[in-house]
Amino acid sequence: MPVRRVLADAVIWVVASAVGSLALGASPRHAAVIGLLGASVQLLIGAGTGLYRGKWRMGSFDEGRVVCAAALSGGAILVLIRFVASLFSTTIAFSGSTPFVAVTGMLLARGLRRHSNERDRRPTGDMKPVLIYGAGDGGTQLVRAMLGNRSSRFLPVALLDDDPEKKNLRIQGVPVLGTRAELADVAERTNATLLILAMPSAGARVIRDLSEIAARAGVEVRVLPPTRELVEGTVALSDIREVTEADLLGRRTIDTDLTAIAGYLTGRRVLVTGAGGSIGSELCRQIDQFKPDQLIMLDRDESALHSVQMSLEGRALLDTRNLVVADIRDAARVDEVFAEHAPQVVFHAAALKHLSLLEMYPAEGWKTNVLGTNNVLRSAAKVGVNHFVNISTDKAADPESVLGYTKRIAERLTAWYANRTRGDWVSVRFGNVLGSRGSVLQAFRAQVDAGGPLTVTHPNVTRYFMTPVEACELVIQAAAVGDRGEALVLDMGEPVKILDVAKRLAAAAPIDIDIEFTGLRPGEKLHESLVSMSELDIRRAHPLISHVPVPPIVPTQLGLFDAHSDDSARRSMVAMCDDYPDFLVV
Repeated sequence: MPVRRVLADAVIWVVASAVGSLALGASPRHAAVIGLLGASVQLLIGAGTGLYRGKWRMGSFDEGRVVCAAALSGGAILVLIRFVASLFSTTIAFSGSTPFVAVTGMLLARGLRRHSNERDRRPTGDMKPVLIYGAGDGGTQLVRAMLGNRSSRFLPVALLDDDPEKKNLRIQGVPVLGTRAELADVAERTNATLLILAMPSAGARVIRDLSEIAARAGVEVRVLPPTRELVEGTVALSDIREVTEADLLGRRTIDTDLTAIAGYLTGRRVLVTGAGGSIGSELCRQIDQFKPDQLIMLDRDESALHSVQMSLEGRALLDTRNLVVADIRDAARVDEVFAEHAPQVVFHAAALKHLSLLEMYPAEGWKTNVLGTNNVLRSAAKVGVNHFVNISTDKAADPESVLGYTKRIAERLTAWYANRTRGDWVSVRFGNVLGSRGSVLQAFRAQVDAGGPLTVTHPNVTRYFMTPVEACELVIQAAAVGDRGEALVLDMGEPVKILDVAKRLAAAAPIDIDIEFTGLRPGEKLHESLVSMSELDIRRAHPLISHVPVPPIVPTQLGLFDAHSDDSARRSMVAMCDDYPDFLVV
């Protein structure tokens, strides 16, 4: 219990009684009795409510509320004693007014103490003047964090907010000086060179607008991460970071309680193919949180397995049988793996995915994405896998490329096996994953580092984007909510114009970067679609997830593939992508 605070409140009660006695003519003896009784009641109530146990922040509204309640309760008891027991001959006005004087004194003392503490904690030295966009909870916490940390490098000089009701607001002395449209003027007036977006829930459009306005004003931009990434929802200076492509492209986060739907992973044997890839490795990290009995990670790239073990365990001794080196093209090897580990849940992420290379070598795409997938499906069926998720792509909707053809056939194979097993076997279809190996963003970064130019295939080309975390959450959710054989498709919002992405990256580069147009490549679409014209878009489990029925294809029909030439290979794939070709008998 803070002794100084207890003594201060006791003294204030005595002083309040003295003031009351002078004002209302009470005798000093009765004033002393009232003061001591009031102080005693105040301290007893304060101890009972936690007022003197540091339960509330000094000078906060919550503490003030308890101070008022304790003092006024004490005053009511004093009036009751005076009125009923008549233990001392003072006026009711004196007995009732003393608590109000005491409350005023205690609140004033706490306010002064808090002001003194905050002044002592304020940063000193060479600090960077910053503007904060957002005068809500995030902005308030950020201002307090900056002004309450002596080692802070940031000095908040003004806030911006588009809410007209906050026009004259001050947060710890920092004023709201305008809206985003006035950013350049406010920055010039305050000499601020940095803008921090203190709205963890801000969408991509807001971030893009602020980034563009700030760039014209010569102001750097930093952001707070989404609310879901903040520790217990509390803002700290360490949360401030640079704007990423994910912030600019923007993804509507699916509010999914994975802990409620991912129980099928806990205590189970889970196998991930392509575990060393961008999606596979993130998938392994998320699955590991649900404490599976075994997490079997399969990849043909031993270096990739080394990296994923390091990210999961902090070491990479490659000393466990749960790290499996295997090529899904090798049917016998795949059978061996499934027989040894008998997985109950399988996530199939292994694939060849580079569109241009597969256009040059269509037979290679067939061997991995179709025959390899069939090997995994067949082995999974043999050991009785309960949940199987085949990871597909938006290019499987109305396919026009070898990548799209092979992934569509893989979806259809999954549907066929799903109808002949007792478990839940589904496919998941999504677009470009931000930051994945070989993605357009990774290519743009490399081109910026090399001094340019940035190469864009067409001025109007668009693509859908999602973050690795989102992609993997959808994959995990799919096995819990999907029906047999269907493809689950995430509503990814509006497609992003690639030229706009290139312009933003070029503008952020430290040197002038040119943009060149190279023309669409063979098999490349101008615009991707998530669901084809012939597919049904059913949303029954989540408003942002479509359940698309997939017609099956019999695995024996894969023998009709003609590998004599690249053209014949493509024709075979096109025929197998036809929902109901003449040769198909299910």
